Amino acid sequence: MSHPVPDAHGLNLFEADPGSDLLACYLPKELHQHLLPHLHHLGALAGSVLDDLASLADKHPPTLSVRTRAGIDISQVNKHPAYVELERYAYREFGLAAMSHRAGVLNWPAPMPPAAKYALTYLFVQAEFGLCCPVSMTDSLARTLRKFGDPTLVEKVLPMVITQDFDALHQGAMFMTEQSAGSDVSATETQASLAPDGRWLLSGDKWFCSNPDAGFAMVLARSENAAGLKGVSLFLLPRTLEDGTHNHYRILRLKDKLGSRSMASGEIRLEGAVAWLVGERGQGFKHMADMINNSRLSNGVRAAGLMRRALTEALYVAKHRQAFGKRLIDMPLMQRQLNKMALATEQARTMVYQTAQALAAADQDAAKRPLMRIMTPLIKFRACRDARKVAGDAMEVRGGCGYIEEWSDPRILRDAHLGSIWEGTSNIVALDVIRAIQREDALPALQDHVQTLLAQGIPVHPTLAPLQTERINQAFSFAAAVAQENRSEQARQAASALYNVVTMAAMRWEAQQAQMPIRSHLADLVLKHRLAARDPIQDDALTDPALCQWLSHKI
Repeated sequence: MSHPVPDAHGLNLFEADPGSDLLACYLPKELHQHLLPHLHHLGALAGSVLDDLASLADKHPPTLSVRTRAGIDISQVNKHPAYVELERYAYREFGLAAMSHRAGVLNWPAPMPPAAKYALTYLFVQAEFGLCCPVSMTDSLARTLRKFGDPTLVEKVLPMVITQDFDALHQGAMFMTEQSAGSDVSATETQASLAPDGRWLLSGDKWFCSNPDAGFAMVLARSENAAGLKGVSLFLLPRTLEDGTHNHYRILRLKDKLGSRSMASGEIRLEGAVAWLVGERGQGFKHMADMINNSRLSNGVRAAGLMRRALTEALYVAKHRQAFGKRLIDMPLMQRQLNKMALATEQARTMVYQTAQALAAADQDAAKRPLMRIMTPLIKFRACRDARKVAGDAMEVRGGCGYIEEWSDPRILRDAHLGSIWEGTSNIVALDVIRAIQREDALPALQDHVQTLLAQGIPVHPTLAPLQTERINQAFSFAAAVAQENRSEQARQAASALYNVVTMAAMRWEAQQAQMPIRSHLADLVLKHRLAARDPIQDDALTDPALCQWLSHKI
């Protein structure tokens, strides 16, 4: 007889996921087959060893040693051994920060496409959220340095950032936020001065610096005698100078955060810190935007992974707990709740892979940048907001135990709130969707993409075809009008509509490519419940036992 309080600890999170086969649609067959053993291995770790380490690291946040006992300034972040062990898994064993930049990671003979990296990250984050921020920044720093850095600087620094030798690794960070310059980068006050010996020296305070003891950080500072963004340049800040001494900046304190408690975030004072210019003077935000966009996509991936973990836990409880003589999963109201959670979760997974493909295409062909440019803020906006609700609903499914810190639910819920704040709040990112339409003519690229997906997917049922056509046209017309008339107050509505249209079309494409009709059924639910107006007291078809059975059949 099973215990009345179900515990999913030890579950293989890859094998428990009925949608894991979708990855085959987004990777070359040979690479997908090569990665499968690694995904199975990571799924087993994520449901056991990594989850235990993450729980420990969450309960023992890092501390800061400002000075040695002899009075020497050190600004040393002291990490719990559990967090350091998580770092070893992420950076060394799985090479999450390196696999996009060099061959050999997981014994693959070439750098891997974004979809491969994000599939592994999607699994890793189901155990540990906080560390995935430094992993993402290390990966993004390498990308930005390769694109805009001087070749000599790249040759010198890049190997230290993308190595899997944990003892030689220099992690990455991004120091951008100031007290008066959060989303408004044009208000940056940190100063960069060019010394007589040709070195750049940075002075000022950075207010929110995650991974503050990273080996290298990308920093925005004002280098030109010009107001606004035109005066801001991008710099690479080393933690250690060439003579082995600490660079001239201090970590003033660590933030006491609501979530991602395992990972240090601090306040930094730059006191003539030596740095290297990256890219053109006065073009700092343009260059940093590439790193920010990559980080925003990573935020969406993490939100999608958190939803998947929350849903898996909820499904396990519902399938293995009984009340009033029935399993919870057999109760219609519970089925409806689980199906609503699953819809948002599956939309986010689809958007992860679609955006990863758009990123890969844009890297190969600059003409395809507009699609990537709008997809990135779309996933950051909607998936990160959905994660908060899915995490809360999953906690309810577990009931009172879900509110107890011994279980994963509180950690997932706290972490889920972070995605819609970091790298741009929901309002900022929704406005960025509109800017992509206004400045980069991204809407036609998105329309073409949607039509291609529909043409290559399982067709919508004839009874729903008129509604689908009407809703797609309305979503694009509305977004175009919001952008053209600069109706900023409707940016969030436009972003949600476009996200729902893209995920609906992509699910129909997935249904055909993966021969998974359930994806087309999910697309129908997106159409009916995310895009179409409906009577709130009519039957909404979300009480679907077949969908619940598919969701839980591997658990």
